[in-house]
Formats: sequence, C-alpha cells, structure tokens
Amino acid sequence: MALFDKVAQIARSPKGQQVLRQVSEKAQQAARDPKNKARIDDVRRRFSGGRGAGGPRP
Repeated sequence: MALFDKVAQIARSPKGQQVLRQVSEKAQQAARDPKNKARIDDVRRRFSGGRGAGGPRP
C-alpha cells in the first residue's frame, strides 16, 4: 500500500475525521486573530504587487 493510500485511509477513519475537524477549527481561530490577519495581508500585498513593487529590496 502506498503512503498516500495509507494517509487517505487514516483521513477517512472516525479518528482521522475528528483530528481533521480539530485542525480545521484551530486554523480558523488563527485566521481570525488580528495579528495573524495582518501578517497574511502583508504577505498577500507583497506577492500580489509583483516584482519591483515598493522599490528596491535591501
């Protein structure tokens, strides 16, 4: 059995589903945190601006 098949099997199990729900809840909480939101917005701004946006890099 391939590694991916094993991971998929675990993810489909009741315990795997419970773990996935917990991870999802924690990720959503982190995304709602104002500090994390600011970091995400900053990274988004940097990458969406393309090359050269904001002047030369140090």
